[in-house]
Amino acid sequence: MAKWLLVDGFNMAFRAFYGMPELTRADGFPTGALHGWVKTMWRLQDQEKPDAMLVFFDLGGSQDRLALHPEYKAQRKETPEPLAQQIPVIKELTRAMGLVGVELDGVESDDLVAAQARTLARAGHEVLIVSADKDFAQCVDGQIKLLVPPPTANPKLGWRVLDSAGVVEKFGVPPESIAEYLALIGDTSDNIPGISGVGPKTALKWFAEFKSLEGIIAGAAQLKPERFGPVVAQEADKLRRNLKLTTLRTELPLPPLTAGEPAASQLFALLESLEMRASLAEAKLRYTGQQELF
Repeated sequence: MAKWLLVDGFNMAFRAFYGMPELTRADGFPTGALHGWVKTMWRLQDQEKPDAMLVFFDLGGSQDRLALHPEYKAQRKETPEPLAQQIPVIKELTRAMGLVGVELDGVESDDLVAAQARTLARAGHEVLIVSADKDFAQCVDGQIKLLVPPPTANPKLGWRVLDSAGVVEKFGVPPESIAEYLALIGDTSDNIPGISGVGPKTALKWFAEFKSLEGIIAGAAQLKPERFGPVVAQEADKLRRNLKLTTLRTELPLPPLTAGEPAASQLFALLESLEMRASLAEAKLRYTGQQELF
């Protein structure tokens, strides 16, 4: 059995971008996210000592979800231009560090991560999904866990591993109910509207009593507060549609993947061209054992 880290690329790239100062190369090219990215990937390797790391990126929108809900993720702002400039270089750095990059046009990276996690777990491997995205809580089981980065507002909290008990503690429902829970309360980050006025506290009471989304719909007449009964009954089809939106696809065809190997000389040249001198010195120490003084 091997240990695999599956990294939510854009989630980590945004964190690197907002977690670092606005650093630039001499010609003005932004490098803050690149500094943060390299440090994060090395930290994960040192901390978790995985046998392999895969990094997943989006190439385009989810066509099946957009067909169900054309406003899916429509509210999201454009990627900040300085970060957009750095994304291709982040991918170059990722490959040069020996981390396998995975992307598929028209398929959300969240679905690719979920499908790869399930495939690896079935084969008996240990899987850690690296992301702050709550959607991945539905993937957690005996062999799949979440590795959640510290909140930007509270970095002292540190990185946390969430198993099934951790998911229940954080969200109030087990992993198998996460997609239904999000379908009910909605997910503002993905522009999925839930039942108006129904927040986490109300939703958790309903799940405790009726056990599932279909149970809540069937028991609409018994819901408390009573005013929600007619609304849930009337919006049953919307809730079922929401569930299709919040459920990650785990049965996607995936190419066979193996652990990557660092391309040290390529990495050194890239870091030098980016004027990332401290990272270059650390890279040489990591990949050749040579310490560079500067």
